[in-house]
Amino acid sequence: MTPVIAFGEALVDMLSSRLGDATEGPETFTPYAGGAPANVAVACARLGVPSRFLGMLGDDYFGDFIATELASHGVDLSGTARTREARTALAFVSRDAAGERTFDFYRPPAADLLYRLEHLPAGIFAHPAIVHFCTNSLTESKIGETTLAMADMANRAGCLVSVDANLRHNLWESGVADITLTTRLLDQAGLVKLSTDELDYLRGDHPVEAWLAERLATGVKLIVITDGAGPVRTLGVGRDFRITPPKVQAVDTTAGGDAFIGGLLAELAERGIEGDWHQDDAFLERAVKIACHCGAHAVTRPGAYAALPTREDLAMLRG
Repeated sequence: MTPVIAFGEALVDMLSSRLGDATEGPETFTPYAGGAPANVAVACARLGVPSRFLGMLGDDYFGDFIATELASHGVDLSGTARTREARTALAFVSRDAAGERTFDFYRPPAADLLYRLEHLPAGIFAHPAIVHFCTNSLTESKIGETTLAMADMANRAGCLVSVDANLRHNLWESGVADITLTTRLLDQAGLVKLSTDELDYLRGDHPVEAWLAERLATGVKLIVITDGAGPVRTLGVGRDFRITPPKVQAVDTTAGGDAFIGGLLAELAERGIEGDWHQDDAFLERAVKIACHCGAHAVTRPGAYAALPTREDLAMLRG
């Protein structure tokens, strides 16, 4: 089985007790371990895939909290560093009546922004792996350089690079994501995940199909486009299909996208990344369906790690 290595931020989601415009009673916040790449590492581990998280945690209470949570789900932390130079990031999460969330980040400064190439374990890419990134590790120059260099290293070592755009505009100093830098990372990937909103932002004035064709022309093997509860579009050279996720009542959408890409990577890890995985239509349709079930399961529960499904959870959801 191919291992999954996820790089980037791990933070604490402080989830509000209120939904929508409700104001009755005091508002409280419950801490949940989160951060998109860390969520993906946990998603894969809970599905039985060897999973490793690379990132920096503060040498503080919340860093301990996240490390304990990651380890409890079976994630390998041998590439996780600690620092006293900055604290572990927090994100205060508000939800509307449909479970859709809004993030208020306490970052920068934050420990995850301090990870550098010298923190990588020796021989980290010595064996083929799926190496997963998000764009939140591009928001400052030094961590951006580290991210792009690591993606290049993984590619040259024969790994499969996966990138989830996962745009959080309020993490960027300008207030909006850098399109050029984000596209540069996407074009280093073999597998790209986008939401329809992210696609519309990143393509700018380019027609949708032309922009997608440009990504495939750079060497991206597969692009997966999610649309909330709407159909998921999957396309590559010579293939383009849609899968409709199961209908569920959303409680908290925080980890929905991470559960989706984690489920997809877990299926790919079991199949193996050698050969023509991106041209195996039967495998791809099955894998995307399973990923949809993973995302559907996650949004029916609060928090991130705790909401991510196991194989047993998926069996129950699928009937």
